Amino acid sequence: MTRIAIIKKDKCHSDKCNWLCFRICPVNRTNKDCIIKKGKFPEISEILCTGCGICVNQCPYDAISIINLPEKLKEDPIIRFGANSFELFSLPIPKKDKVIGILGRNGIGKSTALGILSGNLKPNFGDYEKEKKEEEIIQKFSNTFLGDYFSRLYSGKLKISYKPQRVELLGESYKGKVMELLKKVDERNVSKELIKEFELENIKDRDIKDLSGGELQRIAIIATIAKDADFYYFDEPASFLDITQRIKVAKIIRKLSKEKTVMVVEHDLATLDYISDEIQIVYGEQAGYGVFSQSKSVKRGINEYLDGYLPDDNVRFRDYSIKFEKRELAKLAQLETLFSFPDIEKSFKSFKLNVNKGEVKKSEVLTVIGKNGLGKSTFLKILAGIEKQDKGEVDKIKIAYKPQHIKVISGTVLEHLSKAKEFSSGWYKTNILEKLGIKNILNNEVKHLSGGELQKFYIALTLSEDAELLALDEPSAFIDVEDRLNVAEVIKEFVTKKEISAIVVDHDIQFIDYLGDRMLVFEGVSGKHGEARVEGKKEGMNNVLKMLDITYRRDSVTNRPRINKPDSQLDREQKEKGEYYSS
Repeated sequence: MTRIAIIKKDKCHSDKCNWLCFRICPVNRTNKDCIIKKGKFPEISEILCTGCGICVNQCPYDAISIINLPEKLKEDPIIRFGANSFELFSLPIPKKDKVIGILGRNGIGKSTALGILSGNLKPNFGDYEKEKKEEEIIQKFSNTFLGDYFSRLYSGKLKISYKPQRVELLGESYKGKVMELLKKVDERNVSKELIKEFELENIKDRDIKDLSGGELQRIAIIATIAKDADFYYFDEPASFLDITQRIKVAKIIRKLSKEKTVMVVEHDLATLDYISDEIQIVYGEQAGYGVFSQSKSVKRGINEYLDGYLPDDNVRFRDYSIKFEKRELAKLAQLETLFSFPDIEKSFKSFKLNVNKGEVKKSEVLTVIGKNGLGKSTFLKILAGIEKQDKGEVDKIKIAYKPQHIKVISGTVLEHLSKAKEFSSGWYKTNILEKLGIKNILNNEVKHLSGGELQKFYIALTLSEDAELLALDEPSAFIDVEDRLNVAEVIKEFVTKKEISAIVVDHDIQFIDYLGDRMLVFEGVSGKHGEARVEGKKEGMNNVLKMLDITYRRDSVTNRPRINKPDSQLDREQKEKGEYYSS
């Protein structure tokens, strides 16, 4: 059996544990060098390692993984970054005039694959100590589509346009104003039209370094589309965007695919479903290895991903299925009211918020949806007592609040979460620590957590407070599709068990639909005025989808809500009936 050893260097603290893995390794005790000291980190020999798992189980920082690879992975990896590091075993295949959607967990090779296809990374086939020549790479793929692809790419006959994942770094990479940047790259003469389409005319003369995350994302997408290329790669184009902007981006990318070849990596399942013609799933182990499946139809690909089993590959990559079960909304009327709020008003220098009166029931999740700049976060801050409203007194209740922009705090995850009353209970360990993936990072410093880990830590921290109401602002940000649905499940189970309530702001419409019992819908003009009202689940979703000019149907196998393709027969029929949301 092929075995790989992984050392997660961002989690390894050999100075604190005094090289525990080196001292307890059974092979080392026979005077063989299975684990050696190499600088600040250990290095594990994959030849000498017996797979006993002692170092894995005893490491206090969950920094070691010993992975037994599937028997079918007998070939060399496409790329490996160093000793005891991640391996990618295959690449996705772009297809002409189609949008190929890439679906998989964080840390499993999606961005690495796009980096290779775009020419920013070169395959080394596992030999990380020596850079491969372009001729060797072409020869390795000579009997496949990728042989011709890399031959044309390396000879300059293939033009690539690539939008990276980390758009927040653009402010550091580019100096100057927005239109100056776009004029440099606009080979298709489309940037002015797209600036208008994305409602960015007010920032045309602003410095790149002064843009928000959502503004940077839209500028990066415009710059990518503006280049005259053969292949277009988009890595997480929905991040930082509100719900209306996500649909707009999806429509524009689909339009691009009518004349160009497009590949998209995305965690927003509804956006990925809507934007894609085919799906390629990445499976494996986070930070360990990744493998791309064969291309599948969108429906089949997403359903197989949710099921956790790929029949064509005969691979089960998850030991449970993710299900979309209908909740009995009629029972909401029977639930006891937790608190009510009157009409609320809040005015700033150039913005005014009006929230119509409503109530929140025990064991209910009230989801909040609407464009950016309409006052959603302001409403949560009013409930949490951070902002003072101009009109309308809110009932005094105990609130646990997770802000939109979370900060890194000092200390370990364990130091903070262990303060919870129920921390030592079996229910807390199973339903919060394990389901959120917190159990394996308890000994890690908060400052060393990844973006997704930090988000889940803050969700766990919020759930650990003694509160009657959870107020969560964008809990799905930075986490992958699988963890998003786990987070939704954790929140639903928590409010039901505790008989408390939750108000959740988010832009992932699938997450909102999966999680919510009723909705607080925000409308208005971004940055000028916002108005909100509580609506029933079906009515609220119908109004939101109508505003977005998209229709939803239920998947016949999984009950998962799916966005109909624009102007399809079902899309036209539902719009004629005014049934944008099929529950």
